[in-house]
Amino acid sequence: MPRSSNDKVPRDYVADDAWPYAALPPDAPASAHYGQALARNLENALGVSGYSLRALAEDTGITHSTISRVLHGRVLPDLGTIARLEVVFGFQLWPGPGALPPTGSPR
Repeated sequence: MPRSSNDKVPRDYVADDAWPYAALPPDAPASAHYGQALARNLENALGVSGYSLRALAEDTGITHSTISRVLHGRVLPDLGTIARLEVVFGFQLWPGPGALPPTGSPR
């Protein structure tokens, strides 16, 4: 899936293996912060709902591999994907500006 900017996928901004809980470097773009927060929200939603990736894929029409790639920071999902996930869970997953670091403004 092409991206509209030159940003790398979110996980590429993390130096260690602690995704999605690792600190991002100060120069990480907003998309990396949003992708990381979305992955955390999705991980939490899976935990509280009891959904497996395959069951969630079946109910959303999104492939389980795409859901896994979102969880692991290997893709930034499009709005349709986020919308379908939120409809199934019944709550918002998109993190909004709260995902951005409090100091400075990522590019």
